[in-house]
Order: sequence, then C-alpha cells, then structure tokens
Amino acid sequence: MADPSSYRPRPGEIPDSPGVYRFRDEHRRVIYVGKAKSLRQRLANYFQDLANLHPRTRTMVTTAASVEWTVVSTEVEALQLEYSWIKEYDPRFNVKYRDDKSYPYLAVTMNEEFPRVQVMRGQKKKGVRYFGPYGHAWAIRDTVDLLLRVFPVRTCSAGVFKNAARTGRPCLLGYIGKCSAPCVGRITPDDHWDLADEFCDFMAGRTGTYLRRLERQMAEAAEEMEYERAARLRDDIGALKKAMEKSAVVLADATDADLIAVAEDELEAAVQIFHVRGGRVRGQRGWVTDKVEEITTGALVEHALQQLYGEESGDAVPKEVLVPALPDPVEPVQQWLTERRGSGVSLRIPQRGDKKALMETVQRNAQQALVLHKTKRASDLTTRSRALEEIAEALDLDSAPLRIECYDISHLQGDDVVASMVVFEDGLARKSEYRRFQIKGFEGQDDVRSMHEVITRRFRRYLAEKEKTGEWADGEDLTHGDRPTAGADATENGADTSEHHAAPTENGATPVHGPALADEPALADGPALKDDDGRPKRFAYPPQLVVVDGGQPQVAAAQRALDDLGIDDIAVCGLAKRLEEVWLPREDDPVVLPRTSEGLYLLQRVRDEAHRFAITYQRAKRAKRFRSSPLDDVPGLGETRKQALIKHFGSVKKLRSATIDQICEVPGIGRKTAETVAVALAGATPAAPAVNTATGEIMDDDDGAPETTADAPGEPVTAGTPDERRGQER
Repeated sequence: MADPSSYRPRPGEIPDSPGVYRFRDEHRRVIYVGKAKSLRQRLANYFQDLANLHPRTRTMVTTAASVEWTVVSTEVEALQLEYSWIKEYDPRFNVKYRDDKSYPYLAVTMNEEFPRVQVMRGQKKKGVRYFGPYGHAWAIRDTVDLLLRVFPVRTCSAGVFKNAARTGRPCLLGYIGKCSAPCVGRITPDDHWDLADEFCDFMAGRTGTYLRRLERQMAEAAEEMEYERAARLRDDIGALKKAMEKSAVVLADATDADLIAVAEDELEAAVQIFHVRGGRVRGQRGWVTDKVEEITTGALVEHALQQLYGEESGDAVPKEVLVPALPDPVEPVQQWLTERRGSGVSLRIPQRGDKKALMETVQRNAQQALVLHKTKRASDLTTRSRALEEIAEALDLDSAPLRIECYDISHLQGDDVVASMVVFEDGLARKSEYRRFQIKGFEGQDDVRSMHEVITRRFRRYLAEKEKTGEWADGEDLTHGDRPTAGADATENGADTSEHHAAPTENGATPVHGPALADEPALADGPALKDDDGRPKRFAYPPQLVVVDGGQPQVAAAQRALDDLGIDDIAVCGLAKRLEEVWLPREDDPVVLPRTSEGLYLLQRVRDEAHRFAITYQRAKRAKRFRSSPLDDVPGLGETRKQALIKHFGSVKKLRSATIDQICEVPGIGRKTAETVAVALAGATPAAPAVNTATGEIMDDDDGAPETTADAPGEPVTAGTPDERRGQER
C-alpha cells in the first residue's frame, strides 16, 4: 500500500486549468482517469487525510504510485479526452458499463450494390443503417417478415445470392413475392437501392407517407375494378399496421428521444435506456456496473452518455435526451452531444406528462435489472470465492489465487506444435489476456520439453517487463544473464514464426503488439512498446498459480523453468485428465480433490479452456498448411490467374503434365508466364497421397493435395512414401 504523500505533486506544480488526469500504479498501469474544470482544486481533494476520503477513493489513492495530467482548452475537450482514455486504458477504478449481452440490431447494408436486410450484433460498420437495439432477434425477424410484403428487399447471404445469380433461379422468397430478386435481374440496382431506402424511412418512423400512398393505390385499383390488386394492397396495409403495432405509441407528439434511468445502491448501479423514434419505442438496452469510485447519480448519467454516444454521430444522437439527474456541470455535456449530432440536443429531466410517465416505466425496468443482477451475482460470487478458497487450501497457498494461468500443448503427430496460455482472474476468464505460442526450440513431439520452453518464454517476458518498470534494484540482473531487448512478435495474421498474442474468440482473435526476446531469433522485427503508454503489457503481471495440462512430468518441467529463472513466488500444479488428479512439484503422490469440489470444477474449466484454445489454434495452422499449393510459389502469379489455371485443367496434377502450349491456352496466361509455371511445377515435389491410418483408405484426389486431417484424434490423415504408407496400413 503506497502513501499518497510519496507522489503528491509539489505546491504550485498543478495548473489551475481544465484538464484530464491519470493515476498509475507501481507497474505504470493506468488505474483511474478523471477530468476537472480546475486540475489544482480537483487533485487537491485526493491528497488529504485518508480518514476523510471515501473508502473506494482511499483504496485508489493508496494503490496508485504516481499521478499525471494533461491540460486542455475547454471542458468539452476534457470530456472527449476522458472518454478516449477510459476506452483505451480500461482503468480498474473507473465506472465501466458492461452490456449484459450483445444486443441485436436490424441492419440495412446501404454500402452494397444490392442492400441487404439482416440481424447484426457487435461493432457498427460504416455505410450500414441500424435500427434498434432489440431485446430479441426473433422480434426483428417477425417485423421484417411483415415488411417484406411491401418492401421486398434482399435478405439472403452473399453465397446464396451468388448461387442464384449463377443458376438463374431465385430463392423461395423470390417466388412468393417477398424478395424483388435482384440476383436474377428482376430489378435494377438503382431501383433496389431506392426500395431499401424506403424500407429505412419506414423503420425510422416516417410511416404515414407509405400508408397514405398504399391506401390511395388501393382505392384507385377498386375504382378500376382490379379487385385482386386492391386485395393485395389491402393485405400490404394490414401488414404495415401490424408491424407498427409491435411498437406502441408512447409519446403522442412523435418525439425522437432517448430516456435513461438509473437504479443504484452503495455498491452497484443499473442503467436502462429506451430508444423512442417517432413516438414509438424502437429499442431498449441495459447496463450494470460496479461503483468502484464515489460517484453521484449525475456522474453515472454522464458516464452512460459517454458510453451511449461516444461512437455515434448524426441522427444516432436524438434531439432530446431525458435523464433522472443532470451532470454537473451540464453545459459541456450538452455541447458535446450537440457537436456529435450536428444540431441542438436538449438534455433535461422530464417534469410532467407522457414523458415523465414513460421515465417512471424505464426506472422500474432499471430497478428490476439491478435486483436480477444482484440475485445472479450473489450466487456466482459465493461459488467462485469458495472455489478459490478450496484451491488455496488444497495446494497450501498463502492466499486465494486471484490470477490463474493455464498452459496446454497441442500438435498432430509432432507437426504444428503449438501452446496456449489462458488466464482466469477472480474465477472468470480474462480473454484479453490469452496468449498462444509456436514451439520453435526443437522439432518433433515432446510435450515436456515444449512445456519447459513455453513457461521459460512467458516468464522471461515477465522479468523483462519488471526490469522496464524499474522494479529491479540497481545492479540486479536477470537470471543467467538473459537480458531481453525490445522488438515485436508477428501478429496472428502475419508471419507464423513467433509467439502469437491475441484477445481470442471462437471465430478469431485480435492481435496485440508487444516486446520480443533477443534469444528467440525466429521472432519478426517490429516497433517496440512504449514504456509509459499505460496499456496492459503482454506478460507484465504474474499469476499466483500456474496450472499445466498434464501430470508429474509436465509439472516438473514447468517448475524447472521457473527455478532456472530464479522465480520462487509462483505456485505450480498440474491437472491430469485420466483421474483428474492434481500434481504438485517434487511430490510423489497427487492431491485428490473431491469430485463435488468447486475448486476441482474451477481447475477443470481452466484446463478445458486452455485445451480448447490450443487445439483451435493448432487446427487453424494445420488447415492453412494444407491449403497451400505449388502455384503459391510461382512469382507474378496472382490469385485470379491461379484460379483460371485450376478451372481450366481441373487439378494441379493435370496442370503439371500439361505442355507450355497447352498452358498458354488459358486466358490471361502468356508464354513467359506459362514457362515460369511449368518450371515451378517441374521443380516442386508432388504431394504423396493422403491415407486414413484408421481405415487404410487412400484419400488422394486428382490434384495431388492431401485432404484436411480429421478432427478426431484417432483418425488422422497422413501422407508419406509408398513404403511408409504400407507400414501405416499394417
């Protein structure tokens, strides 16, 4: 615990100007970001008698080791900079609203030649118009199904669209009149774009125009005795009215407004937002946050406004925002909203009438959301706390392991050997801290040696970051003289020659740049990390417990790696799959936790997550390797001409046996290119036929490329010489 007086700025050093300040801890992590009209007055409040501070503020200032500030011209600039820094640094002591789920939007891709109506989640994309958010995706689909009678806009995926265009036959929606079938040319691109624009206008609340137009057309059809057409128009009008009934009128003056309500107690706060467009509720969302700082309702509203409109502009910011309490001061926030919209925005508290009644409804929703969240979290917190305590007791740890790292090795018969590192903090997965490695120190299959290499590389990085932050005493050196230098690893989408670091999901990962080691020559060159950027470093924070997927040999290798680096304050254990035994270093007998133990269940979750992450990465690398072709190495041959060659000859095998004159027959291939292709294929070794070792079946096809290996570990597909394959079949 730090003494705030040890880093308190000298008198007169802090300017009496608007600005934004950052508190950092001993590791140079940004732990709190704030703004102030007067930096001198605001920061002075933090450096008073600790007994006079709010408990959470007292925890923050004693955790911090330094404070710094940036002066700005206006309070609006301070508000914008505060939002940017909170988003960038993710400070642990700032209020951060978290969606309890990813809300679905109705999206119209106006940036495409033929706009598509679909359900979208996640980050918004440029050129796409969004409506919502909605509570459930099925609510969107029901509405769209009704509107497609009147606005038959494309809803199919790119693959379905291309297939219909290739065959000349539209999908079922095209036959039943719920799609204008642009895939087969029934409507021009401009007309289809206008149709999608009308769909967007209707969804935006401008409904009267289309209803009056359809009613007029129905009357004209009836006068002309076109009764079937009049009946269709009548049904269209009914469909539009039914879609409108799904969002009842709540504000009679057809107002565009967002209503924000807050329910809070001493520890947590819940925020609910109703999006009203054209007087109807078009969307709803909610957030819950821990109150990690002393904060008023007005400040909670200000943070909610930053979260809600920080990435929005134009009509996404409504003319009117109704709140339960105004930020203090309110003028900078209102000016910021006005700048984001491009026109005036009214930020106020509703006092009477329909708007106050609707605000009461939103407030009840917020209160119910807070009660539901506390009910769920009470059970979850109790279970996780008990699990961590059981692990600490079983492994004889000094305290509960709040940060656990687990490592697993994955490969296929010694090929594409990779490793994973997953992180659990307070019993929950911290996916932004996940890391993955390629084993480069040796060739072949050796899980024990691989584990030693991964643990060594990971904790060398930790020692490197520790040295950078100045935690090493003068003259102190790294164990065995391993002094790292700055560099950068290849990212996930770059060279496959290094460790990979990402914030992963099932479908991909976001690469993070950071330092590399000089004793790992396979790492790619790149920019060094800034020491003072405040962002989480790759390996800057040590765990209290390292878990390895395996038994006694893997545990011994991990402990030996830590011993070699001189690290003696991190516990190590291993979880063996067969009997779910927990192995400790230098122990002949395992620790057996009861099958009903919450601690064992948590260790299993950590181990299984590490296994999933490792095998996902290994399969991706394997698939990438099998997708390679001899044509990839032909200089000057692009993807289009490669596809033309394969389409013309049918396979690489037939292309390899073709003459130069035959290759020249392919459109776009000149004689020089044909000669280059022929020479490259003649020098390339043909791939051996792939064999399923479980059945002995030869999987080779005409192009000579091996099939992708099977996911089942007992049924790998391999390739080799005829003698090797006969040996495998035996």
